[in-house]
Amino acid sequence: MRCPFCKTDRDKVVDSRGSEAGAVIRRRRECLECGRRYTTYERVEEIPLRVIKKDGTREPFERRKVFEGMVKACEKRPVSTEMLDRIVQSIERSLADVVDREVTSRQIGEMVMLQLRDLDQVAYVRFASVYRAFKDINQFLEELRPLLERRARGNDED
Repeated sequence: MRCPFCKTDRDKVVDSRGSEAGAVIRRRRECLECGRRYTTYERVEEIPLRVIKKDGTREPFERRKVFEGMVKACEKRPVSTEMLDRIVQSIERSLADVVDREVTSRQIGEMVMLQLRDLDQVAYVRFASVYRAFKDINQFLEELRPLLERRARGNDED
């Protein structure tokens, strides 16, 4: 490690501790040349997650895209941005377990739809209609049928 003050690479670690829930190690160092102290952070370098698009191209996973898609689906709905952020975090945690570091856009879309279905049915239908790109009304009705059946069962139980 190079001292940010005198640029020498002779130092000693005077303190180490974990931070960010153990994902990072914070180290206090003292330069053996100039005697000044500085802090460094050490973390595991992760292989970035890549998304395989419908056309077969690959691009880096972007949290922002998932979030913005859900924001559009939830427009004028009683859903807070905090709730959407929690959903995106949940999806990211699930994707962190992907071994080969590649996931299809379809898998991400399905994860979003599962979350929206339980959160807000209107937002779910909006997202599904764009995501699934229904060719006709029959495909759209097939998507709605399970929601309508669930709703009918819920009303029967009251």
